Amino acid sequence: MSKAVSRKAWNALAGLALCASFGLAGCGSSDEDVNYVEQPVEMLYNNALDELGAQEYKAAAKGFEEVDRQHPYSVWATKAQIMAAFAYYQSNKYDEAIIALDRFIQLHPGHRDIPYAYYLKALCYYEQISDVGRDQRMTQQALEALAEVVKRFPESPYARDSRLKVELAIDHLAGKEMAVGRFYQQHQQYVGAINRYRVVIERYQTTTHVPEALHRLVESYLSLGVKSEAQEAAAVLGYNFPGSEWYQDSYFLMTGEGTPAPTDEKPGWFFGLF
Repeated sequence: MSKAVSRKAWNALAGLALCASFGLAGCGSSDEDVNYVEQPVEMLYNNALDELGAQEYKAAAKGFEEVDRQHPYSVWATKAQIMAAFAYYQSNKYDEAIIALDRFIQLHPGHRDIPYAYYLKALCYYEQISDVGRDQRMTQQALEALAEVVKRFPESPYARDSRLKVELAIDHLAGKEMAVGRFYQQHQQYVGAINRYRVVIERYQTTTHVPEALHRLVESYLSLGVKSEAQEAAAVLGYNFPGSEWYQDSYFLMTGEGTPAPTDEKPGWFFGLF
């Protein structure tokens, strides 16, 4: 997954959210909060904010943690907890950010910034998604975390972006299945390839990979000499994606001819053929 674009967009969003949520105006602490510590809570918090503004994210995270350590019962401590998580996120310290966010969620389940905490946790997983050639456990975790944001906070400012990222994560998982299927097919392990392609068709049928998966089924079935199954896969491909290049390739494999002109018939899914 490309991180640069999402990071740029997120920085703008996070900046607004943090300004609104963590502005210094109106925040205060009692004398009891600062009498028994080495530094005043306001000084610690402001210093950490300065580090964050200077993009010294590691120092900022430590500074916010120090606010929580020295003043655990002040209103600043709650703010510092999620700010520390944000600083870790900005420095790509995703494990540390997730630990901090889990703690914040556990300690403050009713806080107004809980939707933000869940969303930031989901981003920590999402930005670790690797290419389809590697293990996709992180993609699955990102998908689950993003779906939780949508489920818990459907009206929050973070729900729309989470929904978009859910679709991208699903498409990525389908891409992994396709990569494995192609590997099996290239090594003439056609049954294994067919199983992978069927997962894409049945489980990820809204993704961009479905037309290719149907075409690869045609190829694999023909390689096994099972022409009836190949015909059924080609029929589903032609009915749902009559204008796609994958259907043209499948039609040629089945007939040796070019595809007929597409009709105006509305496509629909007929997975019952399988």
